Parts: sequence; structure tokens; C-alpha cells
Amino acid sequence: MTDWVLILGCSTGHGGATAKRLAEDGYGIIGFHFDRGDVKKVAEEARDAIAEINGGRVHFWNTNAADSDTMDEYIPQIKEITGGKPLKLMLHSIAFGTTTNFFGEKPVTQKQMDMTVHVMGNSMLYWTQKLFDAKLIGNGSRILGLTSEGNYLAMDGYGPVSVAKVAMEAIIRQIGWELGELGITANAVQAGITPTRALTKITEHWEDWVENTKKRNPMRRTTTPEDIAKTISMLLQPEADFINCSIIYCDGGEHRSGSFS
Repeated sequence: MTDWVLILGCSTGHGGATAKRLAEDGYGIIGFHFDRGDVKKVAEEARDAIAEINGGRVHFWNTNAADSDTMDEYIPQIKEITGGKPLKLMLHSIAFGTTTNFFGEKPVTQKQMDMTVHVMGNSMLYWTQKLFDAKLIGNGSRILGLTSEGNYLAMDGYGPVSVAKVAMEAIIRQIGWELGELGITANAVQAGITPTRALTKITEHWEDWVENTKKRNPMRRTTTPEDIAKTISMLLQPEADFINCSIIYCDGGEHRSGSFS
């Protein structure tokens, strides 16, 4: 297989698991992460592991993927890597934003809100626009983003991220509606509560969330990054060509099981 995929947020969590799984499927992996310290080492180890799996067909860049200058700088390099061939997938898995309430001791500021909505929502549109203009997405390409039930349930500290994810879902619908006639599809994958580094940033009560999820989830466990990776792998198959403008739930039925708290 000569196809390449682009993963924004490739180092850990859902993005990291998806990078590994798609490498196992034979895809070349292009990834962006924005890590420092110990997590940077984790990203480097993930890159090396992927290289072992797919024969070195991996490129990781440690920089701010939500920055417009980054897009302009690296898209020509991506085109060179793929030989001008369209990407099979662009996955938006960036988990960086402000987690705080709208009111209280530390209410969210306009700067924090604007940053969160841009990084976790609007940047998906700008990447897709630039990739489209560079002819790096085409017939058969998938645009995927990750969402959660926090988009329709109120959660402590989740407000800014919820707004960003709702924006992303609207962007996904519109991309799929406008580009569907070209064979380009856009969908969101909704994960359940997943014990990742990102979850620990949302609430100090994350361990309680995990334990409660195990009780309320019909399958009596939390979602894993590997669950999401397998779903994304499935969505790249030709059989999924007609799935568009949709939310695909990969949570064991968790979203049908009442309150998260």
C-alpha cells in the first residue's frame, strides 16, 4: 500500500493508537504533535515503533499544528512525501484547550475561549481548505474528527471544549455536504470516557468519572484508544464510502445510558 494518512495530534491517546493501527494496516503515517518533556519522549518512541511496523514510512513533526504558518510551511512537504497523491485520511485529534467553567473563581476569558475553539474546532476547517487547494484530498479521502457526549451534556469545566467540539461537528457536516460530490467524506467519531492524558486535564475527579462509566456503560468498561483506532481503520474501507456528514458512536452504548456523573 502506498497511501498516506495525516494525523493532527499523533503522539498519545486516540491519535497515537490510530497512528499505530493504520501503520499496521500498511499506511504511511504523517503526524503532528506539540509536546514537551517526558511526553515528547513518548512521541519519539511512538514514531520509532511505527517505523518498525511500516518500514520507516513515518514523519512526525513537533510543532503547533493549529497555526496557519505551520500549515503553509508543511503542506508542501506533505505533498512531496505523498508524491502529490491525495491523502487517504486527515484525522483531527488535537486535545489542547482551556478546561474551566464560564462562571466562578476562574471564569473562562475571551482569549482562552478563542484559543480553544480555534485549536480544537476551527483549525480543522483551515487544514481541510489548504489540503483541498493543494489537491491533497480527493476522491476516497476521509476527513475525521473526534467528539464526545460533552457536546450535548453540561460537564464541570468542559464548557470551552464543548463549544469547540460543537463547532467542529458543524464544520464536519458542512465539509461533507460541500465535498461529498467529489467523493470526499467527513464524519465525527464519538468516543466514550477514555482514561487518557487529556481526561486528566478536564477534571481532578477523572478517576470517579472512570469508575462511574464502568457502571453505566452497557459493556461495563471504558472506551480505549484502540477501540477508536479500530473504528477509524474500518471507516477507511471502501464499504464506508457512503458514510458522510455523520457521527459514528464508538462507546459501547454509553451515550444511551444516562448521566455521566
